[in-house]
Amino acid sequence: MEANCGQIGGESPAEIELSVVMPCLNEADTVAACIKKARAAIEPLGDQAEIIIADNGSTDGSQQIAAELGARVVHVSEKGYGSALMEGIAAARGRFVIMGDADESYDFGEIPKFLKKLREGYDIVQGCRLPSGGGRVAPGAMPFIHRWWGNPMFSALATWWFGAPVHDVYCGMRGFRRDWYRRIDQRCIGMEFATEMIIKSSLYKGRFSEVPITLHPDGRKAHAPHLKTFRDGWRTLRFFLLYSPRWLFLIPGAILIALGLVGYSLAMPGVTVLGAHLDAHTLLFSSLALIVGYQSIFFAIFTKVFAVSEHLLPLDPRLERFFNVLTLERGIASGALACLTGAFLLGMAVHIWFRGGFGPLEYGTTMRWVVPGFTLFALGFQTIWSSFFVSILGMRRK
Repeated sequence: MEANCGQIGGESPAEIELSVVMPCLNEADTVAACIKKARAAIEPLGDQAEIIIADNGSTDGSQQIAAELGARVVHVSEKGYGSALMEGIAAARGRFVIMGDADESYDFGEIPKFLKKLREGYDIVQGCRLPSGGGRVAPGAMPFIHRWWGNPMFSALATWWFGAPVHDVYCGMRGFRRDWYRRIDQRCIGMEFATEMIIKSSLYKGRFSEVPITLHPDGRKAHAPHLKTFRDGWRTLRFFLLYSPRWLFLIPGAILIALGLVGYSLAMPGVTVLGAHLDAHTLLFSSLALIVGYQSIFFAIFTKVFAVSEHLLPLDPRLERFFNVLTLERGIASGALACLTGAFLLGMAVHIWFRGGFGPLEYGTTMRWVVPGFTLFALGFQTIWSSFFVSILGMRRK
């Protein structure tokens, strides 16, 4: 990926106050209007502001239009909304950056609202188009399912799972400090770039502000919007899950273990519940829940450690406590104890078979030895090897 940053002699350009960055892919219908509105909004800043068009391979002359209007064009070869923004922001000289789409859906005349909050010391200033945050959606500007289901649902999920203090997680017009952007180290090159910024800023305890804005109808005529409702909705949900080991692995795993323990507590004594006699088959189902749930919890630990070591997630004091308490040696010891206990129970089942002359066995009796023995041995085996794997990941994290 190459960017035309307008630098001379290889020296870093002097910092200014504000850079307005717009990603662009065949926006000849609208890019001129967006640049003109942004130019009028930043005019009081004089040479302390700039407009950057991060062009992602337009074939309709968008680059020429932008250059003729005095914007700095950054040519981005790697496809993707996030790729365009990454290169545009990398080329920016401003202490503050305000980004927004070049399709006329955002009014760049509202830039002063964002700049005011950034000057007050906020790390990220998110626009809000929804009435719940004081914004306004002009008629025809947002599809019904986006306005009343998708956007509110994902915004609520971002608040619930990640503590993001926003009402409109999808709003693409926002401002942020450039040094803050460098700190959160964004990775997504696709449309998830925008939600990644909100989630990581929240996880890194950034100072948030939200300003109400108006969303206008897309002004493009030559082609349809780039956003695809169900494809991009799934990509957002997938991203949320990948960034939340707790909700993807830990909580489902804990629920399965709880169900397995309840099943064992009822099936081992052979309790009858609502006319159903719980016996060996219930033990098998309960063992499945325990093994799968236990593995899911280890997946949560693996994911968390890897994400922190790769700077996808911030450092978590709980991981330090985890490595202090659950050391490799303790994991090996506890796993070995579980394996030995399981082997003992399996040996008892063999002993019962031996005493019966290796003939037919009482199914209900022997399965109460075999199933718990098998389960403990499997869990112990998982514990030993998972402890080694977590320790390997932890070595990279340190």
